Amino acid sequence: MSAGVETGVVPPVGGRLRELLRVPPGGPVELGSIDPRSTPGLPGPEVTGEHRKGWARAQLELVGAELGRQQEMLFATAKARSAAGDGDPAGPARPDGARREGDRAVEPGAAGERPAGGAGQRVLLVLQAMDSGGKDGAIKRVAGAMNPLGLHIRSFGAPTAEELRHDFLWRIRRALPPPGYVGIFNRSHYEDVLVARVESLVPEPVWQARYDEINAFERELADSGVVLVKVLLHISYGEQGERLLARLADPRKHWKYDPADVDARARWADYQAAYAEALSRCGTPAAPWYVLPADRKWYRDWALAHLLRETFDTLQLGYPPAGFDLRHERERLLGPERSSQVNSR
Repeated sequence: MSAGVETGVVPPVGGRLRELLRVPPGGPVELGSIDPRSTPGLPGPEVTGEHRKGWARAQLELVGAELGRQQEMLFATAKARSAAGDGDPAGPARPDGARREGDRAVEPGAAGERPAGGAGQRVLLVLQAMDSGGKDGAIKRVAGAMNPLGLHIRSFGAPTAEELRHDFLWRIRRALPPPGYVGIFNRSHYEDVLVARVESLVPEPVWQARYDEINAFERELADSGVVLVKVLLHISYGEQGERLLARLADPRKHWKYDPADVDARARWADYQAAYAEALSRCGTPAAPWYVLPADRKWYRDWALAHLLRETFDTLQLGYPPAGFDLRHERERLLGPERSSQVNSR
């Protein structure tokens, strides 16, 4: 269902956010030309009234209800096809996202997954941002509208000793959502061309080669039915500073403060350049990047919810038909009741 009168959802103005926020494939990216306080697609005051923040949050609830419905259809379709024998031939999903094929574990996204539209279909939201960029808040407000049973949320920090013994995509493959799920990555494989580059964790030839590896990996995911939504929550240097200071001022937020964030902040320009190159080289038709201005938290949540809603719309989801004889099942349920009524007379 598209946004409109039926749901009370007011669509973005000027076009879909999937177009307004999308990074053109292959072109140079100038993050400095994108105002982090801008609000692309937000209707004017004649629609929102004077209190844009309150209006956007009210709309978020309506969009959230639609996201929940779409998520349910995605999950139901995968479950129905699996029950009908049209599921993933590799077998049921394990908690780490891998499946069993005989005695061998098959990582999610590996060759042999079902193509888009089949039981392997799933959505994967990839969130990247500078420190204090709002990833946690966005997940809480937007994903909170969906059923947690159908969510697959993973956060990526510094690699563990085990993860370092494998290639950089190993831990990502293990974290992919099972068919029918909505996956959310709080940071992702892009850390290996961002932090690894800026902090010189690996030689330049290594991180340079990773762009092509990422593109091949994401093409593989798209071919297997994974719908990628890659979003950079774009905040300003000043906004980041205010958020870090707010964490220091509130004892309830001290746990969120990391002194290393200040070290990274000192290399702001280097990180912006690293982001720009990642967006430019890894924004493809199969896995586009979106730059979402995120200084205004209420706009961030509103826009991200619409991005997901528009993505669900492209899937043309619906509830699966019954895989059983409705009349027969109804008779089975009502038969004992009828017999009981006759015997009681």
